[in-house]
Amino acid sequence: MQTQPSTQPNNQSLNPNVKNKPDTLTKITINKFMKNKLAVIGAVMLFIIITLALLAPWITQFEPQKQSLLNKLQTPGGEHWLGTDRYGRDVFSRILYGARISLLVGFASVAGSITIGTVVGAMAGYFGGKIDAVLMRIVDVIISIPTIFLLITLVTIFQPGVDKLILIFALTGWTGTARLVRGEFLSLRTREFVLASKTIGTRSHTIIFSHILPNAMGPIIVAATLGVGGVILAESALSYLGLGIQPPTPSWGNMLQDAQNFTIMLKHWWYPLFPGLMILFTVLSFNFVGDGLRDALDPKTLD
Repeated sequence: MQTQPSTQPNNQSLNPNVKNKPDTLTKITINKFMKNKLAVIGAVMLFIIITLALLAPWITQFEPQKQSLLNKLQTPGGEHWLGTDRYGRDVFSRILYGARISLLVGFASVAGSITIGTVVGAMAGYFGGKIDAVLMRIVDVIISIPTIFLLITLVTIFQPGVDKLILIFALTGWTGTARLVRGEFLSLRTREFVLASKTIGTRSHTIIFSHILPNAMGPIIVAATLGVGGVILAESALSYLGLGIQPPTPSWGNMLQDAQNFTIMLKHWWYPLFPGLMILFTVLSFNFVGDGLRDALDPKTLD
C-alpha cells in the first residue's frame, strides 16, 4: 500500500523567522565592540583595576598610611610585593587605595560634567535663538581660559580635597559635552518624530528628555568614557604639583610627587615606576574603550 506524503506543514514552515530573527541594535553594537581587540583589552584591564580597587582591604594586609621607617625603600619582593617608599609604606597597598581615589574623582567628576553639559547643550540645541546664543557665548568664554591655569586657580582658592576636586572638575569640564549635545539636538529637532510630538501638543521637556535625548546618548556615552581618563590624568597632574589629593591620603599623582627626588628615581626605580604605570594603563584603557564605543555606536558602520 502506497503511503501519501504528509501535507501538514511543520513548525519551521509555519514560523520561517524562528531561526532567522534579525539581530537587535544592542547585539550588533556589542558584536562590533567585541571585534575591536584594543577596546576589549581596555575593558578587561579596567575591570581588573576596578576590582582590585574595590577589594583592596581584602587583598593587602598593609595600611596605606602606616609608616615604618625601619622598612623604608625596600626593593620589591617578599611581603612587600612592589617595595616600600621612603617612609616605609607599602607601595602596593598605596597603589590599590590610590586607585579608589583616582577612579572616584574620575567617575564622579565626569558624571557631574556630563549632566551639566547635557542640560546646557539640550536647551541650546532645542530652543535655539537667544537661548542658544547666550549659552554658547558662556561656553566660549570658559573654553578660552587655559584649562590648567583655571584648575590651578580654583584649587588654590578652594583648597585641595577629594570633594572639592570633583566639584571643580565637574564645573570646568562640561563645555565639550554641551557643544556635542547641542549639535545632536540641532540635527534631531527637525526629525519627523519630534515634529509629530510638537503637533500633538507634547511639552518641551518631555520632547527633550523622552524623545530626543535617548537618540543622542551614543556620543554622550563615548564622551563620558573618554572624559574619565582625562580627569584621572588631570588629577594626577595636580597631585604631582602638590595641588591635588594631599598626603598622607594616597593617590597616584602624589605618589609620583613624593618620588620626584632625582636620587630616588635612579636608585629606587620601583617607587615612581608603578604608580606611573597605573596612570598610563588606566588612561589608555579608558581611551581604548571610548574609541571602541565610538565605532560601535556609529550608525554609519552598523552592519
